[in-house]
Amino acid sequence: MKTKTKILHLLLFLSALTADAVWLDLPPTGTKCVSEEIQPNVVVLADYSVIYEGQTHSTITIAAKVTSPYGNTLHHKENVKSDQFAFTTTEPGNYLACFWIDSADKGVGASVNLDWKIGIAAKDWDSVARKEKLEGVELELTKLEAAVQAIHDNLLYLKDREAEMRIVSERTNARVAWFSIMSLGVCVVVSILQLWHLKTFFRKKKLI
Repeated sequence: MKTKTKILHLLLFLSALTADAVWLDLPPTGTKCVSEEIQPNVVVLADYSVIYEGQTHSTITIAAKVTSPYGNTLHHKENVKSDQFAFTTTEPGNYLACFWIDSADKGVGASVNLDWKIGIAAKDWDSVARKEKLEGVELELTKLEAAVQAIHDNLLYLKDREAEMRIVSERTNARVAWFSIMSLGVCVVVSILQLWHLKTFFRKKKLI
């Protein structure tokens, strides 16, 4: 029993790394956005709903738009009070979800509750359990294995991104070094030309 409890606690800890609930306070005008850096081939599932401040019945509706790192629109809804979106990532980078008030009644404050699930947190474990006939500790171990694999894949992704950033940084440093050398060389050449011009000018004026 203690082993099962430890597994459940560890699973909850690992699952927290892939699920996030966000509360966004929308201004009367303007847009509020939330972004998440996600690697490719990851399932994303999110539910969002409007929460009204001090009003049980309101006509305020919102618009929502989700875009990929390359600017592709993955979800776009207008004049809604609640909805959801789901997709599987194909591009690595920051996925952006933006919300704004699009109803005529914009003087009343409103907030959006966004339940953002990624990877194993978005997986339908009830269907998996029925399909593979898993239950109890076996199901929890399967979840734990999936969580560990997701963390491992994410670490590999971060390692690749770090390597890419290091290459970019080294190239940038090399270019800056060459630019600095060229700038110094230009300054030296210009100084020499200025001295030569001044010397010639003074000689013509018979000042030296």
